[in-house]
Formats: sequence, structure tokens, C-alpha cells
Amino acid sequence: MAGVTDVVFRQICKELGADVMVTEFVSAEGIMQADDRTRKYTEFTDGQRPVGVQLFGADGERMGEAARKIVDWKRPDFIDINYGCPVNKVVSKNGGSSLLKDCPLLESVARGVAKACEGVVPVTAKIRIGWDEKSINAVEVSRRLEDCGMQAISIHGRTRSQGYGGEACWETIDACARAVRVPVIGNGDIASGADVARRKSGTAVSGVMIGRAAMQNPWVFREAKHFLKTGELLPPVPLAERWELVMRHCRLASESRRYGNERHAIMAMRSRLMAYCKGFPGAKELRQRLARVESVAQVEEIAAWSMAAA
Repeated sequence: MAGVTDVVFRQICKELGADVMVTEFVSAEGIMQADDRTRKYTEFTDGQRPVGVQLFGADGERMGEAARKIVDWKRPDFIDINYGCPVNKVVSKNGGSSLLKDCPLLESVARGVAKACEGVVPVTAKIRIGWDEKSINAVEVSRRLEDCGMQAISIHGRTRSQGYGGEACWETIDACARAVRVPVIGNGDIASGADVARRKSGTAVSGVMIGRAAMQNPWVFREAKHFLKTGELLPPVPLAERWELVMRHCRLASESRRYGNERHAIMAMRSRLMAYCKGFPGAKELRQRLARVESVAQVEEIAAWSMAAA
């Protein structure tokens, strides 16, 4: 979710019912070097609490120091360690899911961060179920992380080699939840309130995490809460309401310090806009137009054209 769950998007998700959120992951080395660009990724508002800052790296001592710096700057509600990212540029630096292949190093990182944050904020971890189908070790990793002081574990039900293809293995997530005493949060293929209810009732998880589905449909949090409370599906969000949120997101992004100016903000939003518009009438032409936008006004013009054509 790097490049997605920035401070603006988290504000929107919170308003729509998200309970607990995590920042985009940040490099421990970037934090240690006091890189201003890296620090921007840790921004959040008090209205978004409870919120955690997610770190990645492969040196336990340096990760611990970076975590304490973040705690001193930001006072997040928890620190989350990323052992799940499958992206090559992270894995090649021995970060993210690469640590699933090296349990002693994974433990060293966990212990380093837990020690640095002891008595200050909780530390949690996010993992995948293994490196590939021949090395699914999430139960062992979960036990090790619990022993290292992790106070909750989030598990994405795919291996690193799967990326985001195939189906998430909730049987493995369930086995992990039954193997440890700390809360386990399941993640993978959650796109509706019915999905949340099915996984909560059919496994031993303490919670469910929604990721990529929110990129297209941030209303999923509202829908999930309504379904859990009533067992009923909410009606589809009208096109006008969807465009209203899209335009608000663009305005908030253009006002954010994150991007510097409106043009940079809207250009950075292009992929987000195309995700929002999946399933919209005339989606193919919409994507072609949105791929070139550089201003809020252009997005507003496209929205007006879209609603008139629907």
C-alpha cells in the first residue's frame, strides 16, 4: 500500500469507518539519516488514531533506534514491523518478506524494536505465510515473533512468490491464530462486509485487515460495519457520491504538504484515480483521460462529463 495510504487517504478511510490504520512503510535507514522525504511518510493526525507507523529494515539495533526516533517525533499508538513486502527493491536490501527466509535475522529485528519501545508503545508485525509454496512457515514465524515481544501479528495469506496473484490461504492464517496467544489479524481477499463476517466467524483471528480493496472502494469499511451489525448489504454507492469523494480526495491532496504543489499532487493521484474509477460507465475512456490530468479543475471536468454520460 506504499503510495496509497498517505495521510489524506487515511483521513477518508477513517471517516468511512476504518478502526485502526498503519502508515505507508518507511525505511529505518531513511529515518536514521533524518531524511525529510522519509519523515513525510510518518505523518498522521490525532483524528486518525489509533494509528501505527510501519518500519522496514534488516538491522535490529538500527531498526530500534529508528523506532524510538519516530516515537519521540510522532507518538504513534504502535510501531509495526514490515516482514511482508514482496517488492524487489525492498527484498533485495534484505527487507520486507526476505526476512521470512532468515528466522534468526527476523528475530533479531523484532527483539531490537521491541527492546527500544519497551514500556513506551506496543510493537506489532506484518508477515506473509512464507517465501514460496515450499517454505510456508507462518506458524513457526508467528511463534518466534510472539517470543520476541510482538503484541499482535498481521498475516497476509499469500507467499512472497505469489505477489498478489492466486487466492489467500486463510487456513494458514487460522493455524497461526490458534498457535499463539497474541491477537492475529488476517488479511487477503477481503472486499466486502460478507468477506469480513465469513473470516471472523470461520477462523480464530482477532481482527480482519482490508488493504487493496479500499483503493477502489473506501466505502468498504462502512459496508463491513453495517453488515456485521445487521447482516444486510448496503445499496451500491451512487456514481455522484463516488465522484464527490474522488474530487474531495484530489483537493485534499493538492493542499497537502506531501506533494508540494497541485500539479505534482494530481499527477501522483493518477493511478489512484484510475483505481477509483474501475467499474464506472465508460471506464476505458475515463482511464485515458485520467492518465493525463494535472489539475483539480481537469478532474472536475472529467467528473462532470462522466456523470452527464451515465
